[in-house]
Amino acid sequence: MGLRHLGRELALKALYQIDTRGEVSNADLALFFETFAGQHTDTFALQLVDGVWRERELIDSILARALEHWSIERLSRVDHNILRLAVYELLRMRDIPTRVTIDEAIELAKTYGDQNSGRFVNGVLDQVADQLGLKNKGEPRPHTKSHSA
Repeated sequence: MGLRHLGRELALKALYQIDTRGEVSNADLALFFETFAGQHTDTFALQLVDGVWRERELIDSILARALEHWSIERLSRVDHNILRLAVYELLRMRDIPTRVTIDEAIELAKTYGDQNSGRFVNGVLDQVADQLGLKNKGEPRPHTKSHSA
């Protein structure tokens, strides 16, 4: 399992804790990361948690537009936070390809969500990536052959 995957898991757990307890102090978060973080996962996880929490209103508005026949309030806390993490990655982490972000979110959903979470997360994130014009983010550009005369 890669370090970023472990960082995403840690970020999901931290966001879930914040979501269930309400605002969490920096001391609480520091204790959480001290208890659960690995040597190299905490930096990435903390970047995700900070970014998601800071931009949660924007992220939730993007999610609300992508949810068909659904509302944010109906999302499970787990699915909601997985989607938030992925949307933050799509928006702000240009070095991570869209395909990787979506695949990682699906894996988190299969592990921590219910039996339908993986498909649901995939559908919502595909819609988000399409709406934001980020379907091919991070993919190599096709090489065009130049024809010389």
